[in-house]
Amino acid sequence: MPAPHSLDTLVQALRCLPGVGAKSAARMAFHLLQRDREGALQLSEALARAVQTMRHCERCHTFTEAQICSTCLDPARDPSRLCVVETPADQAAMERTGAFGGMYFVLMGRISPLDGVGPNDIGLKKLLDRVNDGLVQEVILATNFTAEGETTAYVIAQALKARGLRTTRLARGVPVGSELEYVDLGTIAHALAERR
Repeated sequence: MPAPHSLDTLVQALRCLPGVGAKSAARMAFHLLQRDREGALQLSEALARAVQTMRHCERCHTFTEAQICSTCLDPARDPSRLCVVETPADQAAMERTGAFGGMYFVLMGRISPLDGVGPNDIGLKKLLDRVNDGLVQEVILATNFTAEGETTAYVIAQALKARGLRTTRLARGVPVGSELEYVDLGTIAHALAERR
């Protein structure tokens, strides 16, 4: 017996989430309809509200409901340091550390030639415009340590080279609390090369 159209539509909609396949999407759909209809309604209302109200900050490109996000408006933040991250989730992770008090620029992606994503697709021009505000003195490249993240960091560093700005990259190394015998060789090699 084929699934009702609205159930099939719900399952297909849930599959757009990262890491959610057909079986997981079906489990979620059945759970919401069978055990948590109120939660399903809250989820749909919250999602609709977010899609309608969220936009990109005009300065840093993260998600916000206003023209300028609260981070960019915070007078306690250091405007001379700009941390470049790939996604708002990366920005949130940096903020949770409590170790960075500067400003951000969120690329909303990374350069990936295999996926057809180039420098113009990730807002490189907007970043270059942002660093010309006369306040930024250091750009911290906090892209991920994947092939795409490294390529993105390299392209940004080359674009910033001629602007006289100090450009730094997050250090790589052995995680706190780990034992060397269990750390992969690439991480040990990078930690040794970037020792201080």
